[in-house]
Amino acid sequence: MGPERLPAAILLMGPTASGKTDLAMRIAERFAVEIVSVDSAQIYCFMDIGTAKPEPWMQARVPHHLIDIRDPTETYSAGQFRADALGLMQAITRRGNIPLLAGGTMLYFHALRQGLNDLPTANPEIRQLLGESARTQGWPALHAQLAVVDPAAAARINANDAQRIQRALEIFQLTGHPLSALTSGGRPEFDSHRLLTLALMPQDRARLHERIARRFDIMLAQGLAEEVRALRQRFALHENHNSMRCVGYRQAWEHLEGNTPVENFREKGTAATRQLAKRQMTWLRSIPDAIALDPFHSELTQQALRHVEAFLR
Repeated sequence: MGPERLPAAILLMGPTASGKTDLAMRIAERFAVEIVSVDSAQIYCFMDIGTAKPEPWMQARVPHHLIDIRDPTETYSAGQFRADALGLMQAITRRGNIPLLAGGTMLYFHALRQGLNDLPTANPEIRQLLGESARTQGWPALHAQLAVVDPAAAARINANDAQRIQRALEIFQLTGHPLSALTSGGRPEFDSHRLLTLALMPQDRARLHERIARRFDIMLAQGLAEEVRALRQRFALHENHNSMRCVGYRQAWEHLEGNTPVENFREKGTAATRQLAKRQMTWLRSIPDAIALDPFHSELTQQALRHVEAFLR
């Protein structure tokens, strides 16, 4: 089947706080779509405030998928996302609707579009040892170790990005090969759907930072710290669980442990969110077929709808 005859799917990407959820709902008002969340934090149950999940009325009005599918103690990989997303895309198409994949986890988008190499699964023993080393030495020290065995991966990973540092070191210990060498090939793009890729790219970074700060203040007022306290009481969580590494939750954990005074909690949370947005923007700029839309443009919705309409013709 030629590309022009493949069923349609829409990818809606953007940095945190850029308005992806609202724009997805605007698209859903005009076209028969089902929304697939591309968010590594929204997969977790009982983590609602800090993940900015779509409101219950939104999920009731438009079908949403891959939200609340894991407990906070469980893991979920980019490979699992790809398998789940591809299955959902096929099912949504069979129902006569259009898959709209919306979110900000760029690794998930990359896995969906490009595939992933066959990397080893997580090893709890190695992860525990790495976590213990990080608690005594700090993640920047482990990042320095990574720079010795895999300088290419270390150059791409922030010195405080615990999850990716741990994974890169874990793979090296399991295979004896650097992660960068194992992932340099990639796989062909999947060919089940033709894609329209929309990317929210703020032209005014200061306005995005203002929105990030405002949204984090709302999360604090809604009880982000109390949400994390309740999670700690309900589940056998520790700071190295993937769920507790999510931006906002990591800072709330540090605050509850007494490591971050309340007056610094907001500052650290907003700074970490800004860093996340910066990394997301870097990913977005590397996607050659993405149509850039300014989320602060007065006619954002109309622009997006015109692109979708032209794509579906």
